[in-house]
Amino acid sequence: MRAIGSPPSRRCPATSMCRFWPSTKSRSIYFAADREPVASVAVATALVLCVAAFVARRSRIFPLAVMLAALAAGFATATLKTARVAHGVLARPMFSVTVKGFVETRDERERTDRFVLRVEEMESPRGVTKLERVRLSVKKGTAPAVGSFVELKARLLPPLSPLRPGSYDFGRDMYFQGIGASGFVMGAIRTVEAPRSGGTYLRYAATMQGMRDAIDARIRSVVSGDNRAIATALLTGRRDAISAPVNDAMFISGLGHVLSISGYHMAVVAGVVFFSVRALLALFPALTVTFPIKKWSAVAALIAAAFYLLLSGA
Repeated sequence: MRAIGSPPSRRCPATSMCRFWPSTKSRSIYFAADREPVASVAVATALVLCVAAFVARRSRIFPLAVMLAALAAGFATATLKTARVAHGVLARPMFSVTVKGFVETRDERERTDRFVLRVEEMESPRGVTKLERVRLSVKKGTAPAVGSFVELKARLLPPLSPLRPGSYDFGRDMYFQGIGASGFVMGAIRTVEAPRSGGTYLRYAATMQGMRDAIDARIRSVVSGDNRAIATALLTGRRDAISAPVNDAMFISGLGHVLSISGYHMAVVAGVVFFSVRALLALFPALTVTFPIKKWSAVAALIAAAFYLLLSGA
């Protein structure tokens, strides 16, 4: 602990950095910009300010220099993230357009199903921006399997704008998910032969989706109603099956965060696995006095938490 009266210059620079790290402010400034910033200018400014903060590390202006450098670094990070995910966005509605692609994700909702299609081929008029991904809704129980290559006709709509100034921006959320349009499937969905392999990520997504489906089927066989939906949400991250009244009641009571997989859930899983494995190993005195069972338990907890992270898609 720092002694009372010691000079401020002896404080750890990392402490000042953590104290002034304004990541939220950086994002707010970025999204408040009237036009898209130039990535090269944002990165160059951040580098210059970081160097200036390093040079001024022994002066009184060091905290201010760190704060400015952190702001610039956060702004540059947001700019680079936007440049990395840049893709086409539908500007106007399209009716009865034929689309072919790989199914990347699938969600089972209360009344309908929804899936994200990675577009490989799309019949569109000249001048329409090519879309990389679209999110489509279908009748409940008719969504295709993750990893399959399908052909369908759809009605596509541009991403929704905020309903009122300052409200949630659905279009921005879809943009950073790589989705350029949403819509509805018209007619039957045909599974056809893929022109090429979907890649490693698609095989991984199909494997994880299969595990989620198996867990959901097991829960459905022993639990019903909203209890099943909540159990599925806590294990696999699927929240769409929770009915609107229960969802509203959870948020009104201040318990809505329990349904969203977060660090709290990771800590619970890791803690349960750690103490369970350690208790089991402690039943064998030979292991207890010979091997570091505490470290073994910690490794098991980390593996379990990592698996839960992948399973829930958090």
